[in-house]
Amino acid sequence: MEILSGDKARNVAAIDALVNGTNADPFAVLGMHPVEGGRIVRAFRPGANRAELVRADGSLLAEMHMVHPDGFFSGLMPARKRRYLLRFIFADGHEQTLEDPYRFGSLMSGGNDAATHEQLGAQVISHHGVIGTCFAVWAPNARRVSVVGEWNAWDGRVHVMRRHADSGCWEIFVPQVLDDAAYKFELLDRDGRLLPLKSDPYAQRAEPSPGTASIVFRSNYRWGDEDWMRRRPQQTELDRPVSIYEVHLGSWRRKAVHGDSRYTYRELADELVNYVQELAFTHVELMPVSEHPFDGSWGYQPIGLYAATSRFGSPDDLRYLVDRCHQAGIGVILDWVAAHFPRDDHGLRRFDGTALYEHEDPRRAEHIDWGTLNFDYGRREVVDYLIGNARFWVEQMHIDSLRVDAVASMIYLDYSRKGADWLPNEEGGNQNHDAVRFLQRMNEVLHACGGTTFAEESTTWPGVTKPVYAGGLGFTYKWNLGWMHDTLGYMQEDPLFRKYHHDKMTFGLVYAFEENFVLPLSHDEVVHGKGSLLGRMPGDDWQQFAGLRAYFGFQYCHPGKKLMFMGGEFGQRIEWNHEQSLDWHLLDEPLHAGLRRLVRDLNRVYRDTAALYEIDFERKGFTWLIADDRDHSTFAWLRHAGDGSSVVCVANFTPLVREDFEIPVSGQLAYHELLNTDKECYGGSGVHNPGTLHCVKKDASSHVIRITLPPLAMVMLRPATNLSQ
Repeated sequence: MEILSGDKARNVAAIDALVNGTNADPFAVLGMHPVEGGRIVRAFRPGANRAELVRADGSLLAEMHMVHPDGFFSGLMPARKRRYLLRFIFADGHEQTLEDPYRFGSLMSGGNDAATHEQLGAQVISHHGVIGTCFAVWAPNARRVSVVGEWNAWDGRVHVMRRHADSGCWEIFVPQVLDDAAYKFELLDRDGRLLPLKSDPYAQRAEPSPGTASIVFRSNYRWGDEDWMRRRPQQTELDRPVSIYEVHLGSWRRKAVHGDSRYTYRELADELVNYVQELAFTHVELMPVSEHPFDGSWGYQPIGLYAATSRFGSPDDLRYLVDRCHQAGIGVILDWVAAHFPRDDHGLRRFDGTALYEHEDPRRAEHIDWGTLNFDYGRREVVDYLIGNARFWVEQMHIDSLRVDAVASMIYLDYSRKGADWLPNEEGGNQNHDAVRFLQRMNEVLHACGGTTFAEESTTWPGVTKPVYAGGLGFTYKWNLGWMHDTLGYMQEDPLFRKYHHDKMTFGLVYAFEENFVLPLSHDEVVHGKGSLLGRMPGDDWQQFAGLRAYFGFQYCHPGKKLMFMGGEFGQRIEWNHEQSLDWHLLDEPLHAGLRRLVRDLNRVYRDTAALYEIDFERKGFTWLIADDRDHSTFAWLRHAGDGSSVVCVANFTPLVREDFEIPVSGQLAYHELLNTDKECYGGSGVHNPGTLHCVKKDASSHVIRITLPPLAMVMLRPATNLSQ
């Protein structure tokens, strides 16, 4: 019987290579092949001592002959028969009846189209009427790639994949391997060395820690957010209110009665959604939920960008959380890390034995600050991987916006590097042109999908939120980290000395309209020894709460969208700790409960008052009334809406009550208090301005309104003619 074509030595070498796991082209040997006089089926199953070709009902088609004692068999197919199963019999008497993976043709398209997120990973499909999983992975420099799992005893010799030389991708359809199967890829590098088992970069589910395997996953979720998704394109307009509640899912709230265990995605869909809705935030922002090996990275060192972390449930459980947010009218923003990845052996690092996802030169590959590796944006396949992932979150997971982390580390080649430790671009500069092109393309793709993007970018790079066609990076919004740094620095000063730092509160208005800014009070400001927001306010307990209330009021009155990290809304006293719940018991204390009540009312007033959000990014939406009263640490300004309505915003950052405080206004309108952070229901002293405040003519050309300005407070005034009487 002919086993292989060609001479005997070549036949023996091919079989030995299969048995030893070094044959990179098993499809040329295994499966059904024409030979002189008919067709032959060859199969390999380590440990089997007998093999048969059988029909679907188990009846015998033909005996197979053992060619190699390690489990290599061959057998002639009966005439006119094409369908068969393989039945292997082992020494202990147990049997396995399997579809032959090597009888199935390729499912991948050729050329560059093969390296797309729609084809790579693990796809459960029906192939020629057989249900199974098609595994595909990009590893252009590997000598051999196999998929391994419990179904083949994690033996890399059993399911060696087909190589596509034009794309560098490998694939195989494995029948009968379905949902929930754990798997990894086994690779030999170009020199034939065995690499550590690799998780699937495109896996949509991962094994719970400390496991590192990927899991075959097929979503069967049925969405209920059709109304939201239909309206989502309108949600991207810049003249809408955006107030964001930033959340770390693992520590927002824990179940003390169950050993301090985490809430699941589905439990959070009740608890978190109701809470965010009650406080009237427009959006919730999730710190990264892509799978990550180290809790202490808070998700910012992801190992699998497509896999929702198993810490809180399945990917469909996360879909349920997003769905519930949308049904409650809450947008969902996801922190997304496309800057770097960890060095764990099972991850992307030297995936096929070469610097595949990272740059070969350590001056571009290594992220000095975090001990991680930067993505190489000069490789088309890496860019496809990342942009495909961005689309995955927006299109398949219904995430509305991506907040892109660490943009500065992407666009500057000398980020955290000095001297000869960085590699300049071709013009000798420090701009990473590849990263810039990647970000521009990513933003264009996501905007076309109906998503929005936020840049966490800490430098003065011009045009972060300018359109790509105008030379910008194309983000929808940019975090204003300078505003956060300056204003928090001011608030930490003793009120007696704030007059010497007055410019910290006004400087942000010099550049406030150069980008579409978000004003973030984020997690970064309550970690690494910085303390809590409340703890950074000077003075006694009352002054600390009053100062924080005034600061929140200042944030909501200032041009720019709003963001607040969890716990800030009720005055968490200690620094955030990702390993424990927020201190919800503090809400039993009046000052903490009052602060949260203020945040709720700030959000409600903000959403209901167009002047506070409609013209955030143009100078015509803002007018200074009092900018230079540094001796009294007071400020006043107007916010304008497109219809001509306006709100007067007045701040007093000293603990002194200021009677008959004059605010210059135009015209002769009367005003009412719209919001006062010193109200007793918020924990304040109750200094307020009841009734109507009438303009007074100060001289021939100007008018003022005189108010009682509360201590450490922010007051909003609205013309009485705009209010229901």
